[in-house]
Amino acid sequence: MIDRSRRNFLKTSAGAAGLCLIGPSAVVHALSGDEPEHPAGRLVPFPLASVRLAPGIFREQAEINTRYLDSLTVDRLLHSFRITAGIASSATPYKGWEDPTCELRGHFAGGHYLSAVALSSAASGNTVLKSRGDELVAGLAACQKKIGTRYLSAYPTELFEHLAQGKSVWAPFYTYHKIMAGLLDMYLLTGNADALQIAEGMGQWAHEYFWGISADQRQRMLRTEYGGMNEVLINLAAITKKDRYIDAAHFFEQPGFLDPLAERRDELQGLHANTHVPKIIGAARMYEVTGDRRYRQIAEYFLEEVLTARNYVIGNTSLDEHWKTAPGKLGGTLGWTNAECCVAYNLMKLERLVFGWTADARWMDEYERSLFNCRLGTQNAQGLKQYFFPLDAGYWRAYHSPEESFWCCTGTGVEEFAKFTDTIFFHRGGDVYVNQFIAATLDWKDEGLVIEQVTQFPQEQGTTLKIKSSRPAARTIHVRIPGWTTEEAAVKVNGRPLEAVADPGSYLAIRRVWQDGDTISVSLPMQLRQEPLPGDDSVTAALYGPLVLAADLGAGPTDTPNRVIHSGDTVPKNLPAASPLPKATAAPDAKTKQWIQVESAPELRFTAAGEGAKFPMMPMYRIADQRYSVYWQMQSPKKQS
Repeated sequence: MIDRSRRNFLKTSAGAAGLCLIGPSAVVHALSGDEPEHPAGRLVPFPLASVRLAPGIFREQAEINTRYLDSLTVDRLLHSFRITAGIASSATPYKGWEDPTCELRGHFAGGHYLSAVALSSAASGNTVLKSRGDELVAGLAACQKKIGTRYLSAYPTELFEHLAQGKSVWAPFYTYHKIMAGLLDMYLLTGNADALQIAEGMGQWAHEYFWGISADQRQRMLRTEYGGMNEVLINLAAITKKDRYIDAAHFFEQPGFLDPLAERRDELQGLHANTHVPKIIGAARMYEVTGDRRYRQIAEYFLEEVLTARNYVIGNTSLDEHWKTAPGKLGGTLGWTNAECCVAYNLMKLERLVFGWTADARWMDEYERSLFNCRLGTQNAQGLKQYFFPLDAGYWRAYHSPEESFWCCTGTGVEEFAKFTDTIFFHRGGDVYVNQFIAATLDWKDEGLVIEQVTQFPQEQGTTLKIKSSRPAARTIHVRIPGWTTEEAAVKVNGRPLEAVADPGSYLAIRRVWQDGDTISVSLPMQLRQEPLPGDDSVTAALYGPLVLAADLGAGPTDTPNRVIHSGDTVPKNLPAASPLPKATAAPDAKTKQWIQVESAPELRFTAAGEGAKFPMMPMYRIADQRYSVYWQMQSPKKQS
C-alpha cells in the first residue's frame, strides 16, 4: 500500500483560509496552493547577489565548500579538453570520473565546477572564484576555437559516433549538458559573455547532430543517459530568444517516458532515477518558456508520485540508482546504495519550479525535508561529498576523495553547497515570500526594502524578520507555516500577537504599510512524529519537526578506504552486511513519545527506547563518523484474546 498519510499530507497541506485584521492597514490570510496563478506571473527567486547568509550552519557549510573549490586548479581541470582539441598540456590530470580514459571526463571539470564557482561567487561575492571561472571559460573558448566546429568536450566526437552506431558508450550527451549548463551559469550569474557564445555554439552543434537521423534511431539513442539536454537547450532558447533551440530541445524528448506521465500513469519501475528526473526538469522549463500546459501536468504528476509513493523519509529516492519496485512498495529496499545524492539535488530543483507556479507550501515543506535531511550532512569538514545515502542499519557516511573520484554527486554537491541562498526568499510583484528559515539578509534595492531573517533554526523553533524600509509601502509578506508544526504556531507583528494564524501547511500573508524597524516574530513548535516505510508499516522512522532522527550506533570504521573512496568506485571496499534494524519498544500504532524522549529541544538531543537498550538520537544531518540507523523495526501488535 502507498503511504496514504504522506500522500494525504501532500494533497491537503495547503490549509484553509483564515482572515484577521490588525488595525486599518493590515490584513492577514492564508493562501492555498489551489488558487489560480497570479496575473502578474509566477513567483520568482531573488537574484543570488540580493541575499547573503548570516553566521550559522549554512554559511559554515558554504565556506567549507568554497575552500574545496578553491583547492582545484584550472590547468588540471582543462587538461583533457586541451588534449582533445590538440592543444599541449603538461598538467597532471585529475582521476576517477575525470581521468583522461573515462568516458565522462569533463562533466565536472568543464561543467559542475563552472556552475559551482558561478553560484558561489554570486551568492557570496567571492571574486577569487569568479576569476577561476573566467579563466576556465577562456581555456574552453580556446579549445572550441581550435576544434573549429562549435563542438566542445573533453573527449572526441568519436563517442557520439558510437552512440549513433549503437555501440557501447557511457553517456556523451550527459557530459555535454553539464558543460553547457556551467557555461550558461557563468553567463547568467557572473556576466561572462564569452560563456554564452561558447554555449550557443555547442547548442548549434547539438541541433545539427540530429539532422539526418530518423526519429526511430534518435529514440534508440535517447535510451542512453543524456542528462538535462532538453533543459539546457530550452534555457538557451529563453536567453537568446531563438526558436531553433526550442526545436533542438524537442529532439531530446521521449514520448515513451512522457506520455504515461501526461496520462497520470506511474510506469517508473525499473527506470534509472537520476537519468529521468532531469528530463522532467526540462519538461517543466518547456512549460515555462512555451506555455504548453501538458508539460506542467507531466511535471506536477511526476513530482507528486515520486514524493508520495517512491521516497524515503529523508526526502530522496532509489535503490541501486533505480526505482526497483511498484509505487508504494519500498519494503525490503533498505541498503547501502539508497538515495543517490544527485537525485535529491534534481528533485529539489523540480520542487522549486513547481512552487513558483503554485505558491503551494507543500513543495517548500518537501524542499526543506530534503535540504535538512539529505543535503546537509553529506559534506565532511574537508568539503568532500557523498554518493549514496545508506539507509540500512549500521552503515556510515563515505565521501569522494579530493582528487581521485569526481562523481556526478561530487558535482551536484559542490553546486548545492554553493546556492543555499537561492530559495530562502521569492517574490511576486511587490510581495515577498519567506520560504526557508535560514539566517540571511535580503536586500531588495529596487524596492528600498531589507529583510533580515534572524534565527538559529532548527535549534530555535521559529524565526524573526526585521524590516528596514527606506520607502514605506503597502506590501504583503508571506511566511510559510510548515505542515509539520502544530496548531500552537503563533505570529507577532511588532510584539503584538495576531489573532489568527494560517493552518500548518500554508502561507500566512500579512499585508500592511511596512515601516523601518517593523518586526515579524514567528513561533513554530516542533513535535515528535513517525513515518512508516511505504509498503511496510512495521518499519518506521522518527522525526522532530522537519528533522529526521537517526540512532547513534557507535563508532564507524576507521580505515580510509571505507570513509574516503580513492577511485571512481561509489561503494567502499569489503562492505560488511548491514546490521539488523534496532527494535523499538512500541507497536507501529504507538504514539512516538511513548518510545522517544526529547532530552533537550534546544540541543536537539533525544533518546529512543530500543529492545534491551536505550539509543541516543540526533538529527540525521549531525551524524558524522558514527554508524547509524534511520529506520526502526516496530514490535508486532499484540493479538486480542
